[in-house]
Amino acid sequence: MAQNIDRAADIIIHLPATITDSSSKIMINQINVSGNNSTKAYVIYREVQFKNGDSITVTELDEALKEVREQIYNTTLFSDVRIETAVVSDRAIDVNITVKERWYIFPIPIFQIADRNLNEWLVKYKGDLSRTNYGVKFVHFNLTGRKDQLRLYLIDGYTRTISLAYSMPYINSSLTKGLFFSGGLSQSRQLIYQTSYNNKALYFAGPKYAVENWVANASFILRKAINSRQFFNIAYTYSNVNDSVITSAYNPNYFKDSVSYKSFLDLSYTYQYINVNNAAFPLEGTTGGLTVFKRGFGLTGGVNLFSIAGNYNKYWDLKRGWYFSEQTQAKIKLPFDEAYINQQALGYGESYLRGQEYYVVDGAAYVLARSTLKKKLFVVSFPFYFKSIAERMPFAVFAKVYSDIGYSYSLPKYETYFNNRFLYTYGAGFDVLTFYDLNMRLEYSIDQLGEKGLFLHIQKGL
Repeated sequence: MAQNIDRAADIIIHLPATITDSSSKIMINQINVSGNNSTKAYVIYREVQFKNGDSITVTELDEALKEVREQIYNTTLFSDVRIETAVVSDRAIDVNITVKERWYIFPIPIFQIADRNLNEWLVKYKGDLSRTNYGVKFVHFNLTGRKDQLRLYLIDGYTRTISLAYSMPYINSSLTKGLFFSGGLSQSRQLIYQTSYNNKALYFAGPKYAVENWVANASFILRKAINSRQFFNIAYTYSNVNDSVITSAYNPNYFKDSVSYKSFLDLSYTYQYINVNNAAFPLEGTTGGLTVFKRGFGLTGGVNLFSIAGNYNKYWDLKRGWYFSEQTQAKIKLPFDEAYINQQALGYGESYLRGQEYYVVDGAAYVLARSTLKKKLFVVSFPFYFKSIAERMPFAVFAKVYSDIGYSYSLPKYETYFNNRFLYTYGAGFDVLTFYDLNMRLEYSIDQLGEKGLFLHIQKGL
């Protein structure tokens, strides 16, 4: 949230007058929480790395309280977190944590594009309204006050989606284990059946739905430490495409078998580490992760796949409103000779070079690195009409310059123009961060071919 930028004033430390040496230890007498009308207090205590009766040096106290504030804010349950200490004796303090809860219930009308990104819809399809989806999304971010989240999607239009998901991050008394369940049906009037030599996604569109997917998913979540989580996931998918897709006129390698439907099981393990000032818009700290993934029960043939993916991201506060970040990710998939549905690499989701939004670069392995230098221009806020959601609407505006590099390896028979060669882009732009983690990015980018473009990205927090 924009008001989470530079909030040193939200931590106020009062120390006993007898404490004059910064190396002296002081005892945490009691941790008090207030403002949590819906959220269970233990959900907040879970984010505090020290307990009642612990001792900490004065030097370490400020950094420890800063980390507590960041951890509580990064639960995404609160719009404001304030911490103030109170002196209770000449060697002890209370830590008082005051939170302001977000609005948790959002029945939101949906109007969204059906294409890979906003730029493709605007430029390639001229903003064609027939390529949009509409419906409703109901989300409760804190259903029983335990940070349990319920999501229901009812969407029609170019793509039809009916899905339900529920997460329970805490199912045991020590708050270290959780569960996640989801399932649903999606149908689309088009699907990407192949990638052209010039790295454009080729679409098949049938008279009715081109593809239908049924999905069921379950995850076990383990969180033994403050900053790390582990996810053990199992998912079942039934996918049915138009019969024409697997013919020689389109792509017989789509499933790597001469069938128009497949059912398969996915198993995965993910380790995730997050230690940043703001999980939605990091300016300082470190994140990283590792995912081991297996699709199918065999080693080769059909949709069988084994992959390992990792990412490491470092964010530096250079002071005086300057920030620098380095984001890296890599993935390798086996076997290299894959079904087309397993070949996605660069150009999907957040795995793309800024400036190559119109391209997709498939492959059996890829690496991507992004470097960004930001300057905070200003932070302002305005009164908000819906006081129950937020009293003010904040805006934090950053100017930035950036450069990206990438590489995607592919077997020669699947090679396209951008495969097996060094890729790079660079550019400048603005980031606008506002309430409930809504981030708008306006970027002017240039790629290695000298192609220039203005790109808009919107990252939604809800």
